[in-house]
Amino acid sequence: MNKLIRGLIAVLAIAFILMYIVSRLNASTGQTAGNTLTVYNWGDYIDPDLITQFEKETGIKVIYETFDSNEAMMTKIEQGGTAYDIAIPSEYAIDKMKKNDLLIPVDHSQLPNLKNIDPRFMDLAFDEGNKYSIPYFWGTVGILYNKDLMDGKKITAWNDLWDESYKNDVFLVDGAREVIGMGLNTLGYSLNDTNKEHLIEAKEKLDELTPNVKAIVGDEIQLLMSNNEAKIGVVWSGTAADVMSENDSLEYVIPEEGSNLWFDNMVIPKTSKNVEAAHQFINFMLDPKVAAQNAEYVGYSTPNKKALEYMPEEVVNDKRFYPNAEMTERLEVYENLGPQMLAYYNELFLEFKMHRK
Repeated sequence: MNKLIRGLIAVLAIAFILMYIVSRLNASTGQTAGNTLTVYNWGDYIDPDLITQFEKETGIKVIYETFDSNEAMMTKIEQGGTAYDIAIPSEYAIDKMKKNDLLIPVDHSQLPNLKNIDPRFMDLAFDEGNKYSIPYFWGTVGILYNKDLMDGKKITAWNDLWDESYKNDVFLVDGAREVIGMGLNTLGYSLNDTNKEHLIEAKEKLDELTPNVKAIVGDEIQLLMSNNEAKIGVVWSGTAADVMSENDSLEYVIPEEGSNLWFDNMVIPKTSKNVEAAHQFINFMLDPKVAAQNAEYVGYSTPNKKALEYMPEEVVNDKRFYPNAEMTERLEVYENLGPQMLAYYNELFLEFKMHRK
């Protein structure tokens, strides 16, 4: 019996030693709950060097995952399978996530760098007082075109895309709000219009564009436009900035009828198991030098006013990507239209895509 007891004690001792070793190994690689931060973001939407820098400065291990649409992101957070500590949705998605009780309020007292954000981008309708979200990037939807292929013509408006000379020469981004919105803008309607007669009118106007549409594409639009595969592309401003850095023949314009002014903000989902680290990450991203480095890598416009001091003058003075207040007055932020109306937008967009075949 004494031998049995001694054997059990020895086994327990070894088990405790092994548990201690495993816990120390996990701590050294950031795998404990208090030392890990799980970030959910759009693809290629942060400078990887900044993640490394954050890990070195804080000792917190970052697990980084990506999504390709706000809807996919919201669905995964609602399902709760992964404990995301940070997500970076767009404005209308933030409004919906608030209403669905998917977010934790942000503690501004833990964000001393919040003072660096331009007041223009704070306290907006989708999150008054920035109770649940902090600005990350902003931009516009517009037209990218190849100056060398235009036979001297200039693009200034959405309606220019219906010119018969652009047959099979227009790429459209694969987004219902963007494409249906373009149709609405050409008719003088709001991007957030819920009048079904107006929406049908916009879809019929888009059907007339069909001969000019070469393809409706996703992220590959960047490579296609860079390689001169078409004269024109409807893109987000950051995509345009990236492509223009690779191809001097390309030009970007915000259409004169108006367009979308979008915002992507950092939020803390209710799934978070490390709210303290989430605040550390947000505050880190609000540091002016960090924000400047991130903006130069990603190519989108930073809302961090102080960061502009660390960026090239030719970038921050470029009104195509940093439009002034007068220019932004004719732009609209997407509103959360509700599931039924959003489904209707998607239905019309699908009909438009099928009309092309």
